[in-house]
This record gives sequence, C-alpha cells and structure tokens, in this order.
Amino acid sequence: MSSPTDLTRLTAVQMADGLAAAEFTSVELTQAHLDRIERLNGTLNAFLLVDAEGALATAREVDAAREAGEDLPRLAGVPVAVKDIACTQGLTTTAGSKMLADFVPPYDATIVTRLRDARMPILGKTNMDEFAMGSSTEHSAFGPTRNPWDLDRIPGGSGGGSSAAVAAYLAPLAIGSDTGGSIRQPAAVTGTVGTKPTYGGVSRYGVIALASSLDQIGPCARTVADAALLHEVLGGHDPMDSTSIDAPVPPVVAAATGTRDLTGLKVGVVTEIGGEGFQAGVLDLFNDALDQLRELGAEIVEVSCPHFAYAMAAYYLILPSEASSNLARYDAMRYGHRSTPEGSPSAEQVMAASRDDAFGDEVKRRIILGTYALSSGYYDAYYGQAQKVRTLIARDFEAAFEQADVLVSPTAPTTAFKIGDKTEDPMAMYLNDIATIPANLAGVPGMSIPSGLAAEDGLPAGLQILAPAMEDQRLYAVGAALEEALRSAQGGYVFEQAPEIEVRS
Repeated sequence: MSSPTDLTRLTAVQMADGLAAAEFTSVELTQAHLDRIERLNGTLNAFLLVDAEGALATAREVDAAREAGEDLPRLAGVPVAVKDIACTQGLTTTAGSKMLADFVPPYDATIVTRLRDARMPILGKTNMDEFAMGSSTEHSAFGPTRNPWDLDRIPGGSGGGSSAAVAAYLAPLAIGSDTGGSIRQPAAVTGTVGTKPTYGGVSRYGVIALASSLDQIGPCARTVADAALLHEVLGGHDPMDSTSIDAPVPPVVAAATGTRDLTGLKVGVVTEIGGEGFQAGVLDLFNDALDQLRELGAEIVEVSCPHFAYAMAAYYLILPSEASSNLARYDAMRYGHRSTPEGSPSAEQVMAASRDDAFGDEVKRRIILGTYALSSGYYDAYYGQAQKVRTLIARDFEAAFEQADVLVSPTAPTTAFKIGDKTEDPMAMYLNDIATIPANLAGVPGMSIPSGLAAEDGLPAGLQILAPAMEDQRLYAVGAALEEALRSAQGGYVFEQAPEIEVRS
C-alpha cells in the first residue's frame, strides 16, 4: 500500500485505478490531500474554504459502497476542488469578492451536483480574481494566490486557485471557469492542463455570471487523460441552463486514451498569434512542440485569422457590458454585503455605499466601462460594433477549420510574472489573454497543455489547441499524443519538475 505522501503524487487515473483495486481507500486518499492543504495553503492561498468534514464523509460513503460491491462511477472517491464561482449548498460561495463574503447558497450548481453524483469528495473552494475579472488572481478580495513554481509569481487568473491547487498536489482535479482564458492561461503558467469546452457543453446553472455569452466551465488537471475524465463528469445537457447544448458529451475519454498516431491530421498555426510581445522561450517551446507534432505524423499548415487582431478590443467591450448587467443584481437589498451610511440614508445611498465598499477596483473599472458602452447614444458605436467583430472572428475560425483539423498557438505570451508587476497597468494585464480570447468570442473549445520550461527563467509555458464547436474530442486526441511525445523528449511531465514548496509563516 502507498504511503499518504505518495498518494497525492498520483494522477487522477492512477487514483481511480488504485481505489478500484483496493490498494488504498478514499478516506486515505482524501486525508492525504487535506493534510497537504493544511500544511501548504497558508503559503499558497489556493483555497478560500476547506470542507474537510464533507470531503471525508463522502470518502467514507464511497469506501463503504465499494466494500459492499456497489458499481461506482470511475472517479468515485477521487477528490476534487471547486472554483469559488460555483454555488455549493451550505458552503460559502464568494466569487472572490467582499460583496459575497458571507453568502451561503441554498442550492448546488449543476456541476457540483454532478460531482456529488460521481461520488467525488469536494475538498473545498478555490481562490479567484473577484467575479472572475483578472489574469493573475491578484484581484481577489481575500489576497493573491501564489504560483507553486515560484512563490513570488502569479498562478494565472481568474482561476489561479484551482491551477495552483492542482500544480501543488493539493488536489488532483479542479473546476475552473473560462470567460477569456481563465482556465487555459493559469494552466499554462503552472504547468498543468486546462480545457474550455464548447460553449454550452457544460452547464452554467448555479455558476455566478460574469459575461453570460462568454463564460464556460471546464476541468483543470495534471494530465490530458485526467482532464478528459472530469470533462465527462461535468458535460451534458441541463434543462436548467438555456444555453446548454442538447447533445451527448463528445467522446473525450476515448480520444484521450486512443491512438497516438496523428498521421493525416492537419494542424494549423495561426499567424496572428505569436511574434512581437511573446517571450522568446515561450516561442522556442512552441516551435519544439510543432516538431513533435510533425514526428507524430501531423501536417503543419499556416492559417490566417485576420480579425483576431481586433479580438481583445471587442472582448473588452462585450465582457464589461455583460458584466455591468450581471452585477447590477448586487444592490445590498436582497443579499450580499451592505454598508449603511450615517443618518437616514435612502435605498440609493445604501446601494451606492455598499457597492463602493464591497467591489474592488477592477470590478468597478469594468462596470463603469460596460455601463458607458451600453448607454444611450453609444450602444451601436461600441457594443454593437464589437458584436459585429465577434461575427467576423467566428467566420475566421470557420475558414481556418476548412484548412486544418485543429489550430495551435502559445497559450499565453509569457511565463508567470511577479506579483505586483502589472496591477497598476490594466492594459498590460489584459494582454495576457490575447491568445485565448478568440475562442470565447466564437464559442469553440480550447485546451492548454504544458509545452515545457522556458530557457530564460525555468518556468512553465503552455501550448493551446483549438477545435471546431462540438469537436472537443480533437483537443484530447491531439493533446494526449503531444503530451506523451513531450514527456518522452523532456524526461517526464512538466509538473513533476516543480520544486518542493517552501512553507512561509
């Protein structure tokens, strides 16, 4: 039997197989992760809430069911972490904001229900940029999360808590949300795997909304096969979500475990993503990955998506506009933080004081921008024009997928930057998502896998794979094949090369 220390180092697939073979119990596995969280979370700040009692209760139930011979789901007993943007009945759900610091939902989000149905112990809720607005997890009202590779650097955002938890072996799997890259970019800078499924492929019911036409839930993991297993649990139609696709989950697990031969596959390199502004080491690793794809039998072709150049500008009109509408519900009247000015304030004064006190600077910035873009006289000039650009970007994707089966690019322009480096420059922060934003605008699926360690700083970089809508399995087929080739070429998984974390008081 493995020791508790060894258990946290297994992949989710290995954990599932070990549980099925009775090599260890879910209680042992869950407790091993809880022990590591207790030791390291004070340093990393990856978890905002740890539900040890609930996780162990689920683990005990799974162990009893397995001992009784019950037929269990594949991931039953394997622990998981949930980004604090998904409602969890009886557990605080903050979205990283002071506005919801004391909010305890009376129901579960659909994705949480599916985790419970899969009998997966939920370790707790992970830190995030407030209302998912950010690329560094520095905009959380509860302090920044630190990157396990270098504690002075960011773990990406908005889902840096989930990516850091997975990278630091605090959890084998985690849930993220991706509005413009918030699963893929954190995966890139922490040496992990992150998938944004096709828009509508995973239910958003019970997930606190940022921009409803862009948001998508997806898996965070250490390997492509692990991500596929979690994707299969999360995906599928949900009548509670009007945007949910009424279709079976694409065969992602079969794709992740299938052939590694990519002969005949056309891989498109998007000429508009890369070059100026991209770190040399990130581009070198990307080019090395292209060589590996060629060796696997793939044909590399260049494709042009000319309107990608306008993606970030369009995104930062559409997202703030939708955010300003979604966040209007936080009025201090029904739920959420309330600040009461002295005297006999009106409802409007209470509302203004509460929002001023409870919303962070980045949230205020985007609400103001979005409200302006939607205001009378400016709607057509800004929001309307941005939606037209969005259509052009979707057409670019359609044309590109006529020439290639998948598209690839670096996931993020640089490796993880230092905490505090970009907080005073919003535009510099926004540029971290320049490669990931187009997929959200078009609704197509995307995945980031580790491409290696950049020569300049020894930190992880990511390679992004994009596929047509509802062809998520292509991500997993290409991702698994390339992951195996890079693992062989680099002497192991990227995450296995991370230094042990120095505990800070």
